[in-house]
Amino acid sequence: MTDTGTAPPLLLQLAHASVQREGRPILDDLSLQIALGEHTAILGANGSGKSTLVKLITRQIYPLARPEGEPVLRVLGRERWSVVELRSRLGIVSPAMQTDFTSETPLEVYDAVISGFFAARGLGLDHQVTQAMHQAAREALDRAGASHLVGRMMAGLSTGEARRVLIARAMVHRPLALLLDEPCAGLDLASRRDFLESLRQLARSGTTLLLVTHHIEEILPEIGRVVMLRQGRLVADTDKAQALTSRQLGELFDTPVTVTSRGDWFWAALD
Repeated sequence: MTDTGTAPPLLLQLAHASVQREGRPILDDLSLQIALGEHTAILGANGSGKSTLVKLITRQIYPLARPEGEPVLRVLGRERWSVVELRSRLGIVSPAMQTDFTSETPLEVYDAVISGFFAARGLGLDHQVTQAMHQAAREALDRAGASHLVGRMMAGLSTGEARRVLIARAMVHRPLALLLDEPCAGLDLASRRDFLESLRQLARSGTTLLLVTHHIEEILPEIGRVVMLRQGRLVADTDKAQALTSRQLGELFDTPVTVTSRGDWFWAALD
């Protein structure tokens, strides 16, 4: 970020962001900048502040105000967003979202995807769907490898199938970036492999990936930067090879681990 004249637009700007719950800091004075095109992993143990950071980015919660009155958080260069407008620029996929979309209330796959244009769960009577939206939904389903699921109910899909549909829903706007909150949770080995490969294709096609996880084996080869959180604080922000070492991860998770790698993939095992 040193050459501000040629630096790419920023996906995320955090300036001394703090969040408290019952008087206890959940995020503590966190400053961070991530540029568009900079595929990044946010890594940390459960309780490290990752979920709170996701909620900040998606405007579910807000940081404490700074005495100076300066903006604490900007997403895609802006401090204020409506939910619908933000979702058109920043796609979001998470297990929590999947729980909502696969509940007992019936919802067909295509309706789940195309209702992404309205940030709604399914289509309502006031939603006017255009031919351009239909075209975009079909293309998003193709890109996510989920076209064959059209006609089925979300509640009847496997975890991996439902996750692909949510990727398609997030991609209907062709957003600039995709926020992935623990995206492989609940996937078996084969489903995880296929899902990660679909994410690699999105990264190669120009969609910026922001991956939030505590599993280093989910950090794609295309991701070059790793941000580490511990107890709500930033403890490391560096390139992947320097971050994913036995020493760094042992300190991050407070337990001895051994890291191995093959090519640009990494794994960790407890000692």
